[in-house]
Amino acid sequence: MNIPSNLKYSNDHEWVSVEGNIATVGITDFAQSELGDIVFLDITCEGETLAAGEQFGSIEAVKTVADALMPVGGKVIEINPELEAAPESVNKDPYGAGWLIKVEMTDPAELDTLLDAAAYEAICK
Repeated sequence: MNIPSNLKYSNDHEWVSVEGNIATVGITDFAQSELGDIVFLDITCEGETLAAGEQFGSIEAVKTVADALMPVGGKVIEINPELEAAPESVNKDPYGAGWLIKVEMTDPAELDTLLDAAAYEAICK
């Protein structure tokens, strides 16, 4: 299981990478392996401002559907345009090409409530 040390993690298995005030969000390697083959992503919240913990979309795998939850609050400024044609990118490269959304954070201090790699790894066991 790949858990990059430079990211922050939610208890709901989302990861966050931060550059300035922009958070890039995806699901973790653990989450994609638990879901199995991802066949469709329903994320239509571009332009919306959502709070941490709110649902921003759903992830459909062959056998299940899972909610995608905001790890930090803010305005969704971009949805990964590649995922409509290639949802399997989330399985193949969850921390790269498989990112889900970019968020302009309303309160960067919320990052302090997220887990570091070691704490996230502990909840995945």
